Formats: sequence, structure tokens, C-alpha cells
Amino acid sequence: MNRRSFLHYTAAAGIGVGLMGGSGSAMSRNSRAKLRKALQFGMLPRDLSDADKFALARKCGYEGVEGNPIGDLKAAAELGKLARDAGTPIHSIVYGGWGAPFSDPDPKVIEKGLEGMKTALRSAKAQGAATVLLVPAIVKEDVGYADAYKRSQEHIRKLLPLAEELQVTIAVENVWNKFLLSPLEFARYVDEFKSPWLQAYFDIGNVIIYGYSQDWIRTLGKRIVKIHLKDFKRQGYQWKNLLDGDVNWPEVRRALDEIGYDGFVTPELSGGDEAYLKDLSGRIDKIIAMK
Repeated sequence: MNRRSFLHYTAAAGIGVGLMGGSGSAMSRNSRAKLRKALQFGMLPRDLSDADKFALARKCGYEGVEGNPIGDLKAAAELGKLARDAGTPIHSIVYGGWGAPFSDPDPKVIEKGLEGMKTALRSAKAQGAATVLLVPAIVKEDVGYADAYKRSQEHIRKLLPLAEELQVTIAVENVWNKFLLSPLEFARYVDEFKSPWLQAYFDIGNVIIYGYSQDWIRTLGKRIVKIHLKDFKRQGYQWKNLLDGDVNWPEVRRALDEIGYDGFVTPELSGGDEAYLKDLSGRIDKIIAMK
């Protein structure tokens, strides 16, 4: 990207964000973002049956669950039905991508990643999930930033026809992979696919060491299809429970109102027993109630 292209893009993005902020302000006066509480399947007690896990999630106040890929599509469909019957549908699947990143120069690694994502997309469809979370690339000593950017887009594009066929969105997430380090770049990366089947999965806590969550939310805007909740303390450099770190939750809540977010918010934290899960649910309620 040359200087002229960069200036053109940032100018356009600035106009887009400005327009969105204007309409968002009006929206926030009249309505609030519809935030639905979910939690990850692995956070539920392991000694429970699957049916009891979903029942406990519902008892603790959660409205959905984020699951994992299951290669056996019949088993995936059965799990999805259990979740829906309990009132906690599986809204998303976490594929990840650390093990076979689309930035790798080895064709064998790429093929493994493609097959893994195809399985995840089909599993998501079977479970009734709307999205598959993907870590798009990993910058390393032997994988430069520009190569990671180009390769990942090239290979992810191969998956878009299947995503469209299944009506499952590929949601790339901002993680600590030394990639997509600014909200403008993240927005540009998503936009360049020119597909509604490639969107952003925004992790609120992951940007605290080099940015501000509310700024990322306002910049990404309608590109955000799913949200992970985490909190982080800059001093001491440590993860915290929700509301105990440096995330400016009132501003985050206002930003979500401004962009009109309508979807699940899922904590990505360690699991625990019923008391822990109820406490976490209460913390999310406090965030949702903020003005």
C-alpha cells in the first residue's frame, strides 16, 4: 500500500466512521444495542452431561453457547439440538487457526488449515451456529507482515464460496498474533474481501495493551458480528475478571449503542462452578445496564 493509497483509504474510513457516529448518536438516544449473554462450552463443569451443561448455562442466565468444531456432523447436529432445547443455542464455533495458519509458506500447512476450516464451517452449520472464529494469520520471525497479509487473504478467499453455500460467516478475530494491530487496518482487511461472509470478531480485552476498545468498536462498526468479553490490567500486565481491569466499560457500552450492535457477547475466561458462572453472568448484566 503506497502513501497515496493509504491517505485515500484513511480519509474514506474517517468519513465512514464520522457518518456512523452521527447516526449512532441518534440511535443511542432511541434504542440500545441488543446484547445477549453467552459463554463458551468449555467454561461449563466437565463432570456434567452435555444436556446438563446447557441447562446450567440457562440457569445461570446465559442465552447462548459458543462451541467447537465436531467432525461427526450427526453428533454436531445432536449437540446443537440439545443446546436449542435448553434455550442456549450454539451461536458460534471457535476454529482458531494457530496450528495451521493461512500465513504459513508451506503448502501442506495451508492445506491442513483449509481442510480444518471446511470441517469447522460444516460443523457450524450442523450445530446451528452462525459464525466460525478464525485467527487469520500469524506474523513470526520467518513470516513477514506483508506476506501474512497477502497469503491469508488469498487462502481465506478460497473458503468464501463454502461459507456462502452454508450461510455461515467467517469471523476473523484480533488476537495477540502481531497482526492487524490497528482498527483502521482491521477494517481495511475485512473490507478488501468484499464479501458479507467475512466479518470481524472483536475481542474487547485483546486491544488494551496498545489501544482503547471503544475506539476499535466505533471504527469497525457494522463489520463486528460477534464479541468476546475480557478485561486486562496494564499495570502488572495481567488478565482480570470482567470489571476488574482497565477496559472502560461505560464507553464500550456507549460505543456498542452507537454502532447498533445486535448479537451475542461471550466471555473468554476460565470456567468454574455454578456460583462462579452466576457471578460472571451478573458482571455481564452490569455491563449491559451501563449508560
